[in-house]
Amino acid sequence: MAALLWLFLLSAFHAVALAQQRYSNITLGSSLSPTTNSSWFSPTRRFAFGFYEQTDGYAVGISIAGMRKKIVVWTANRNSPVVPSSTVLLLTSDGRLIVQVGGKEISVINPSQAIASASMLDTGNFVLYNSDHNIIWQSFDNPTNTLLPGQHLSAPQEMFSSASEADDSFGIFRLKMQNDGNLVQYPIHTPDDVPYGYFSTKTNTAGNNVTLNLDDDAHLYLFKSNISLKNLTNGGYPRERTIIYVMKIDVDGILRVYSHSLNQQKSSAIWSSTNDLCFPKGRCGLNSFCINMDDKVECACLPGFDFVIQGNWSVGCERNFTAETCQLKENTSKYYDMSTVDNTKWVDFSYAVLVTTTKEACEQACLQDCNCGAALFNAAECRKQMLPLRYGRRDMSNANQALVKVGISVVAKKGLPNQNEETNNNNNIPIITKGKKLRIDILIASIILAIFALLVLGISGFVIHRNHWTYRKIQESRSVQLCENVAPRAFSYAELEQATSGFKEELGRGAFGTVFKGILQEDQKVVAVKRLDKELVEGETEFQIEMKIIGRTHHRNLVRLLGYCLDGSRRLLVYEYMSNGSLADVLFTPEKQPTWEKRCGIARDIARGLLYLHEECDTQIIHCNIKPQNILMDDHFCAKISDFGMAKLLKKDQTRTYTGVRGTRGYVAPEWHRKLPVTVKADVYSFGVVLLELICRRKCVDWSLEEDESILEYWVYGCFEAGELGKLVGNEEVDRRQFERMVKISIWCIQEESLRPSMKKVLLMLEGTVEIPVPPSATSFQSSI
Repeated sequence: MAALLWLFLLSAFHAVALAQQRYSNITLGSSLSPTTNSSWFSPTRRFAFGFYEQTDGYAVGISIAGMRKKIVVWTANRNSPVVPSSTVLLLTSDGRLIVQVGGKEISVINPSQAIASASMLDTGNFVLYNSDHNIIWQSFDNPTNTLLPGQHLSAPQEMFSSASEADDSFGIFRLKMQNDGNLVQYPIHTPDDVPYGYFSTKTNTAGNNVTLNLDDDAHLYLFKSNISLKNLTNGGYPRERTIIYVMKIDVDGILRVYSHSLNQQKSSAIWSSTNDLCFPKGRCGLNSFCINMDDKVECACLPGFDFVIQGNWSVGCERNFTAETCQLKENTSKYYDMSTVDNTKWVDFSYAVLVTTTKEACEQACLQDCNCGAALFNAAECRKQMLPLRYGRRDMSNANQALVKVGISVVAKKGLPNQNEETNNNNNIPIITKGKKLRIDILIASIILAIFALLVLGISGFVIHRNHWTYRKIQESRSVQLCENVAPRAFSYAELEQATSGFKEELGRGAFGTVFKGILQEDQKVVAVKRLDKELVEGETEFQIEMKIIGRTHHRNLVRLLGYCLDGSRRLLVYEYMSNGSLADVLFTPEKQPTWEKRCGIARDIARGLLYLHEECDTQIIHCNIKPQNILMDDHFCAKISDFGMAKLLKKDQTRTYTGVRGTRGYVAPEWHRKLPVTVKADVYSFGVVLLELICRRKCVDWSLEEDESILEYWVYGCFEAGELGKLVGNEEVDRRQFERMVKISIWCIQEESLRPSMKKVLLMLEGTVEIPVPPSATSFQSSI
């Protein structure tokens, strides 16, 4: 009798399950829209799959349907843009789950087989079936930022926090179930290494097949082979269908278990991995530190730094002064002073550890080392660090002092507090500087500046009065000639012919003309005279406009245009003379090749010059021909970009152009060949190729090498993917971390245009101010080779 009763109950449960399955069955041809019929519900309407609102649009995901405010537990295509209200979600007749936006189709879920049907289950699991009713995809196998009861996280899966409460795209924290059995939280774009982790279950000896699990009584635990390895929560909460427990990696990087009551319409956190809001590493970005103030946090920049983006702490801080070029073994104390931040804790990435008895000795050691950006001092230990400093936080129980190198000009301008002051953004962060000496320096500097300003004012008035008639004369003749210190000077053809001894000593030859060495008669100044080909001149008006634009570009990393010549059809340009030739001369000549440190400095010089052209000029300039031959080296091997105006001499509008290919084969961005509009990102591509050449000390195309090494971009990315970057530098001694950063920067620069960073971002990455994410596969390699 008991057996019959048991069979009856089993049959009843089976019938109920089948009924539920039929009720929640989603057939081919079913569709949803954001404003009407927006969701497919589970049988008891606990969960819904469909559209939900995000800022300025809609996303597709799974939410707890019984709550007044939608609680989202899974999101499709997290990093894709939100869609408008006119979008349609469709399970097509040929078995695809897509959204239709206008005439465009975007895949929502892309299983390996055609979809025959789908179900939204009461567990919160969204399931896709094939024609045999076998599961071919389920959301439980693809967690985003939330774990539901019955769901598990298996190695090597990761969950990522959301960018904000209103934006479910990837945030800045991740939770990883590692293959060694350890569950660890990291900031995004970091390796799975101990220094980067901030929460760990310390089960790294458990081996593989460990999973993170959540039961329907809020029991969160690690499980392996029928054995519970570690309890994160003890569970024991009520098991009711009106209460749904979830574990979530929140926006702030903290793991929490929530209880969502459908009856009471209330949500509450019943467990968290920490109560310390500054505990997650990366909450504050590079060169900034976290300040915990009860129930909220703030981030503060190091002295001498400002936020890269105001209001976005995670991006970090950048220097608010220009750093001097680092020369090995050079004492930098004449450029910098030291400022102290007390009671802060940082991740130790020191490259040298000194034993010293005083803070002053530690400061001097950092000042005399051009590679040292800061030092961490505690008791008698001084740990030198390159910038950026990472994962800082205020810790009043910590006696560490961060000694930060700041520009002397910044110290004077900012008036950093003295030893008796405690200030930083009103957060009472103790900062120590050399107060009395600093105040005397400021007083002296102020007096000198005031006297200098008066002298300049007087001289300016005299010069303006004297040149009033000259200016009127210039206007009448419609010439672009101005004072040499303001704009290019006009030369006669005879003057330049005499200066070059009849164009005798040739320095170089390019597509636009030939460059000769010359000596100006009036002051014996050595110059470089570029004689343009006649057929390249479009007309006097365009030429004069370009001279005005180029003449206003003054930057230490641009070769200065001193003058020009307009003589009939003859067009000549006069530039400052660069004694060490081009980058190609030194980089591709083995006996002249600069050291690794100097090559890094050259890369930063080029980046600064391009940033000026792209963002800091009155008129945006696209160089269009960045290559080693157009990077010239001065007496001190400071790199300067030359020929930066030639492309604009050829076309009127070079800020966004559809013209034919400009530049040199091997350095030309792929959009040129596809006849797409060209922007400043074309220069970023060329810079990426030059950066690869600087790293590897070879040309971007060399057919004398083996086939797999002949094209530099392909070879570098192959080595990067295989973890064999050492092949790129051979036996040369390089800073390994800096070397890997440079390779990643170069690969980012040669991506498709939409993925390339701006030159400002490139420079920040080169200076070590911002973290560099792992680049995607470089699919935009040369189509012109």
